[in-house]
Amino acid sequence: MEYVKSINKSAPSSGHTTEQKPVYDFFKRIFDIICSSAALIILSPVFLILTVAIKTTDKGPVFFTHRRVGKDGKPLNIYKFRSMVTNAEDLIKQFTPEQKAEYERNFKLEDDPRVTKVGKFIRSTSIDELPQLFNVLIGNMSLVGPRPETQFFVSKFQKSIPQYMLKHYVKPGMTGWAQVNDLRGGDTSIEERIKYDMYYIENWTFMFDIKILFMTLTKGIFSKNGF
Repeated sequence: MEYVKSINKSAPSSGHTTEQKPVYDFFKRIFDIICSSAALIILSPVFLILTVAIKTTDKGPVFFTHRRVGKDGKPLNIYKFRSMVTNAEDLIKQFTPEQKAEYERNFKLEDDPRVTKVGKFIRSTSIDELPQLFNVLIGNMSLVGPRPETQFFVSKFQKSIPQYMLKHYVKPGMTGWAQVNDLRGGDTSIEERIKYDMYYIENWTFMFDIKILFMTLTKGIFSKNGF
């Protein structure tokens, strides 16, 4: 699969700037390491409970790896708790005509029969995303940043959305400014999400990250669009 080789980081035609802030990058990385390490320790009982729940209700792996596009357009494997049956791709062939039409239109189903009972709960509460704390600890994601997309959507949006690729100037995040403002997924405008992503990139500060994390904990996890 071909990934984006280069990204225009200056974007002079739109007025957007992505000035490098090495000091901020350093402290952001230290903050990510400390917080992700602490979160993994504190949430270890949750990981254990979910591991048992997933393994006892549906045979198959606990974790699911999804290929996305990360910083500088490089491929990225993000981790999630598995929320679908193991033969999810095969079951697409069994969709009704109505389900196929919805899936082709939105690339998801509102009532997806492939989602397990445990999967419905962890999706509705967004705790299926918790394994991405490992991505943060490794360093290919941050706690806060634009959410990563699949290569399919990157190829699609970079042709139709001006300055779309600038979101890949920074590390993707577990949560972001767009997400805490209920902008994510197929139910929201990609143009609006990019506006929020660009605002974050242009105005990123340590306190802005703290604000987004606080909003995620207080409203984002159970927002109408989830995470």
